[in-house]
This record gives sequence, C-alpha cells and structure tokens, in this order.
Amino acid sequence: MKERMYLCIDLKSFYASAECVSRGLDPFHTNLVVADATRTKKTICLAITPAMKAQGIKNRCRVFQIPNTVDYIMAMPRMQHYIDVSAQIYGIYLQYIAKEDIHPYSIDEAFMEVTEYLTLYGMTARELGATIIQKIFETTGIRATCGIGTNLYLAKVALDISAKHAADFIGELNEASYQKTLWNHVPLTDFWRIGPGIAKKLISFGVHTMEGICRLDEDFLYKTFGVDAELLIDHAWGRESTTIADIKNFHPVNHSLTSGQVLSCDYSYEQGKLIVKEMADLLCLDLVDKGLVTSSITMSLLHTLHADSGDYAVASGTAGLMVESSADRVIIPALMKLYEEILPPGHLIHRVNLSCNRVMPEEYHQYSFFEDTGELTKNHKAQQAVLDLQKKYGKNAVLKGMNLSEGAKTMERNAQIGGHRAGYEEEGEPSCCENDLPPVITDAAGLKSAYVNNTGKGAYYV
Repeated sequence: MKERMYLCIDLKSFYASAECVSRGLDPFHTNLVVADATRTKKTICLAITPAMKAQGIKNRCRVFQIPNTVDYIMAMPRMQHYIDVSAQIYGIYLQYIAKEDIHPYSIDEAFMEVTEYLTLYGMTARELGATIIQKIFETTGIRATCGIGTNLYLAKVALDISAKHAADFIGELNEASYQKTLWNHVPLTDFWRIGPGIAKKLISFGVHTMEGICRLDEDFLYKTFGVDAELLIDHAWGRESTTIADIKNFHPVNHSLTSGQVLSCDYSYEQGKLIVKEMADLLCLDLVDKGLVTSSITMSLLHTLHADSGDYAVASGTAGLMVESSADRVIIPALMKLYEEILPPGHLIHRVNLSCNRVMPEEYHQYSFFEDTGELTKNHKAQQAVLDLQKKYGKNAVLKGMNLSEGAKTMERNAQIGGHRAGYEEEGEPSCCENDLPPVITDAAGLKSAYVNNTGKGAYYV
C-alpha cells in the first residue's frame, strides 16, 4: 500500500506579517502588534511579529503585558484585508493542488494531501512544500512554514514543533521518526489537541511525555478520558486514520447557529436586554438567509453584581419554541422571558452567547394550530426584504429603532468581521454610511421601514 503524504502550511504571524508587508517592512526585524487601539489596554493582541516573539513576548498577550521598554507599531485590525490576502494564497495552493485535496484549517493554515502529485511533479514532499512556500513569499511577501507527515496528525505536529526550529521552515515526520525524536518532547501541550486540562491530568499520573502515554494501560486511559482516549492513544503512537476525503464527506447529525460577544464594559440589566434583542434579531435574519428554522435557543450570560469586581458567574438556560421558527416576533419574546428567568435584576452583563439548537431546513417546518400563519408569513417577507436591502446596500442600510438606542451594538458589529474591524476604509472601499441609499430605519416590530432622505426633513414608508 502506497504511503500517504500530507503537507500542513501555516502563514507565520499572519495578521502582523500582512500589516508589515503593506507598509514595506520586514516582520522579522520590525516590532508590530495588531490590536484595536480604541479598546482598553486589556485587549488581546491578534498577532505580533516574529521580531517581538524573539524577545520573549507571547503571541496572544494583552497590550498592557508588552514591556514598556519595547517600542512597537500598533496596527488597527483590517479583517477584510487579511481575508483577501488569505484568498490570494489559497489561489497559489490551487496552482499546485486540486481543491478536493485541500482542507483550509483556518484563515492562515491549510492541510493538503499530495501523494498523487509527487510523481506528477517529479518532486519529493519536501521539494513540493518548499516550492509552495517560496511561491507564497515571492507573490505576497509573507513567510510560511510547512509540516510534512505520513498522516494529518504528523503533518500538524511537524509544523508546530519541528518546522519552527528548521532553517528552511520545513519539518518532516513519519511514525518512526516521530517516536525517535518527539516521544520524549516536553511539554505535552506542544502537541496538537492536548490542552492544559488533559496535560495536567496526565502529569498527575506521572506522565510527562507521549512515550509515557504509550506505556499506560489502555483500559485505564479509557476509564479516565472516555472515548477521547482512542484519539490520545493513536496520537501518542503517531497514528491517524482520518483523511481529507473523510473530512470533506463528514456531515454532522445536528446543526446549530451561534453568536457571541464580549462587551467593552459591564452593561446594566436593561442594557443587557437590548444586546440580547439585537443579537437575536441578527440570528433570526441569519436563519432566514440560510433557509433554516430552530426549535430552541440557548442563552449564556457572564454577569456580576458589582462593576469591575472581576467576580463573574454564568447564568444559562434554553428557550423552547412551540414549533420550529426563524421569526423574530417568535424568538425575541421567548428570549426576553428566558433572560428575566435566569438573571436577577440589578446584575451587570459582560458577555452574551446565543445558540440556535437543532436547526433544520425550513421546508420541514410545520405550522401550529395556535399560530397566526398570516402574520408569520408577513414577518418572514419583511425579514427577507431586509436581507435583500442589506445585500444590495450594506448591512447598516437597514436598521431597527433599537439599533439607534444608547449602548446598541448592531451598527458597530455590522462593520466588523469575526468581532474585529473589517477595515474597508483602508482599502479604499465605501463605508456603510457612504452608500447611495440613505439608511433605512425600521420600527421595533420590524414591520415598517423608512428611507430617511439626505436633508433629514422627512421620510417615506415602504
């Protein structure tokens, strides 16, 4: 049986490198941090350059943790720019590998199965990996590292542990070399999928290395870690049976849609209600846009009784719906009731997470005898009209009255990608307020909308 070969390519300090390249700077000799300067010094740095890592600064540190003795450039996040650069690099992958054999793992990392391409190109896996990362550098100015392995796990470990210490930024492993060179590597948390919790439990058994895991009784591991023990055991030996084809053919039994945000400061009880309403409204639009309905929504609130005390607790619960729905007039009232049930008045909100559970295609939805089907149909058409306008003129082209209230976050979040600034302005693209169509304001029920004219002296309803 032919030995399979995989590449795992990672873009070094991607966000920071992209910012350096756009400024004509070398990330290996420039101190640059990607972080939102408008937030507090507690904000987490999205990325720092290799030059700063070489000084012992942690990649995901908070701004205040950077030593005062270090001079650096702070770059405002530009998520759309990073997505564009990532797409450009994905285009480079496609010059060598078919999309069926590529699995994008994140915005800056991708797996590729290259077994059948080595004969085609007359290259070894190392030569092909070197060719691709050199092409990335020549095209974009961004350095990449490459892990090579006989399975996906070994390719990832070769990237994370071996490549970073190699002069050519390439690491290569098979099961034999993995056991020879990394079986006694510490700490365990350097290995893919071993977090602090698992490592701490293993250390309590006197196990500090992958070889130590292999020496433990398997029944004991299953009793301790449950089904996760199978993966732990296989990875300790350097085994992994999953292929990219398996990943692409995987379809989860249950689906969900989630939304979450950490607030810039603690919000009052009533302001928290507003945030939940806004988030629920956006989730409802997302359900309509994807043609889905949900039967229940789970809400989790990180809250405190005293501002800035740091003494936070979590309140959570699930609002069940009588029938599956995507209607805001059904979902928002259910969440408001749940909010009042799980959170005592007077508490302050720091984080909100919502999750639509067991979502399914709306064609499977059945109306209840207790529903006003006419009003729900009207609601659905209004939601679809809002989506159509937003797709044509921008997300902030259509807003509800609550989105203009003090403390509202929807307008700000609509200008973000992944919770960070999209950075359209830096790319020369129009911001939301520069559209030809003036903003549209809808009433709280979402059933009317008005184009506000440029003079601000009136509006007409549609």
